[in-house]
Amino acid sequence: MANRKVTSRKQNASLESVVGTVTYGVWVDMLKRLVPAGRTHRLAPIVAGMLQYATERASQRSRGAPREGSVASALLSATEHEDDSAHAGHLAAIVEHLFRDAGVKSIRADRRGERYSLVDAAIEEFLRWDSMPWE
Repeated sequence: MANRKVTSRKQNASLESVVGTVTYGVWVDMLKRLVPAGRTHRLAPIVAGMLQYATERASQRSRGAPREGSVASALLSATEHEDDSAHAGHLAAIVEHLFRDAGVKSIRADRRGERYSLVDAAIEEFLRWDSMPWE
């Protein structure tokens, strides 16, 4: 019984609670294979697409407002307030969880040795998903 509670808590803290075990497993496997040698400008939109998909699922599954503090709530709130960076913190924890599950690092260094976050780049892509300044 105790294991079931731990699993449930862990699942609620991850995108798995929104997209399901199979999809989440595919995402973890993708990141495990792509992130180590991948380029940030190519990986960030992939992870942003995962967040976009999860948001669509959260929107479809929620009848009314999702539970405060849940992954679904964080995703839906971020899309409603895309100019508000306050939601980025909760999203960062969710994406970091995904990276931890994949066993890959999200912190990188550029050629000058300055550190940056692949998670932050992905969230920026997600928050600006519909932004097309050229239109």
